[in-house]
Amino acid sequence: MDKDILNSVSFRASRRPDRNYPSHETKGRLSPDYPLKILWKRGFIRLVLVGGIIWMFLILVVLLFHIWSCQSSFAFFSALCNKDSKVFGMLNTMGLVQPPHRCPIPVSNDPNKVVIPERRTPQKFVQRLSYFEDDDGAKNGSQSRPLFGGHQSWSQREESFKLKSTMKVHCGFIRNGGAEMLPKDIDYVKNCKFVVASGIFDGYDSPHQPSNISQRSQKLFCFLMVVDEVSLNFIKKNTTVRLDNEDGEWVGIWRLVLVKNPPYDEPRRNGKVPKILTHRLFPLARYSIWIDGKMELIVDPLLILERYLWRGKYTFAIAQHKHHRDIYEEADANKRRKRYARPLIDLHMKIYRYEGMEPWSPSKNTVSDVPEGAIIIREHTALTNLFSCLWFNEVDLFTPRDQLSFGYVVYRLKGLFKFFMFPNCEYNSIFILHPHNREHSSPIEWVKSLKELKGSNNTLNESRGGLGLWTPYPGNLDLVVLPPVARTSKAG
Repeated sequence: MDKDILNSVSFRASRRPDRNYPSHETKGRLSPDYPLKILWKRGFIRLVLVGGIIWMFLILVVLLFHIWSCQSSFAFFSALCNKDSKVFGMLNTMGLVQPPHRCPIPVSNDPNKVVIPERRTPQKFVQRLSYFEDDDGAKNGSQSRPLFGGHQSWSQREESFKLKSTMKVHCGFIRNGGAEMLPKDIDYVKNCKFVVASGIFDGYDSPHQPSNISQRSQKLFCFLMVVDEVSLNFIKKNTTVRLDNEDGEWVGIWRLVLVKNPPYDEPRRNGKVPKILTHRLFPLARYSIWIDGKMELIVDPLLILERYLWRGKYTFAIAQHKHHRDIYEEADANKRRKRYARPLIDLHMKIYRYEGMEPWSPSKNTVSDVPEGAIIIREHTALTNLFSCLWFNEVDLFTPRDQLSFGYVVYRLKGLFKFFMFPNCEYNSIFILHPHNREHSSPIEWVKSLKELKGSNNTLNESRGGLGLWTPYPGNLDLVVLPPVARTSKAG
């Protein structure tokens, strides 16, 4: 019997309930602290979950409102959308928003109230910049005549991307290389500190008179239209050209500036000279605004400088491309649209890929690697001028498609060149686009293989441009594979 009692006691002891969890024997006899602790824990968990859901809902509402405001046709709500933000860029990349074709430009209301900076922007990284004036082709084994861009060697090109306080680089305008201005035009532009520049080559466009230009800007700016002889003769036959007392030729507000002996065989490449090397044609200019010849400016240039340079303390501004951010995608579109010989575009891109140019991604510090280069806004500092020289050298060396080279030069300067890439919808609100006088086409644009070029006895090759496409490259490009391109845009 004693044994049975001991077993019973042992069994009951083994079933002794945990003081934190009630058994059926203690049900209804809980300590006062138990329900408060458990209920507090459960309530806290519910509160955290409900709070998280509410925050996610608010974030979703804000995101949806952001998407709606960016797409809204109402100016008030559209103005609330920050199209420069990383959020908008991310949404655009994801395809959740489509940038509008045109949008209001947040410019000042009155050009007469715009305050022009008294001092130039302080020079950074580069204090003194000079240029090669004589072609050193003989040193590099070339026996050809002087080229406008010179016979830049691969080692000179590599050295030009290393920023130093004093630099000397190739920058076009090699002596006896072409693109000479008349003495009367050289004298005129010496007085031009503020410049609106445009250009027409091969009679491709007609001058379009700017509108909404204030009296202050008409007195302050020189409106300079750079033309070749073909375009000048075309303009004289189709437009009234007046002469001033110094034999200067004018079409409305535009002063025509003749460039004799175009330096390239390709009119598209000739047009890059005044576009990119504005500071070399007009060396005393402090500020310049470049617009392509097909465009009619409809915003006062003082308001443009205030909006795109002075307000954000930039020295260079250019628009983002409407469709592409990646140069490899832009190159693919150029091939599809027959903008230049396909194999030469591929060779151009292979060199960039070999030299480390990555496809654009949101992790890059730039809004895009591809600009819409029909409008370029600059303060002519040493660094800005250097960037323009390096950009032009790539256009001179490879293909005349300048959108393919812009992002590469930014990459090679390792983020030291700061610029403002503004939304494409603002770009479309600065001008009215007019059609060309005729469709431009060059035989080299239709070439599909290197065999065609080699079998044409060099009649399709440009004799004065694209030197880097024919000069042996020092690296091995055989194993270079271009990044795959997803054709997501309608361009091309």
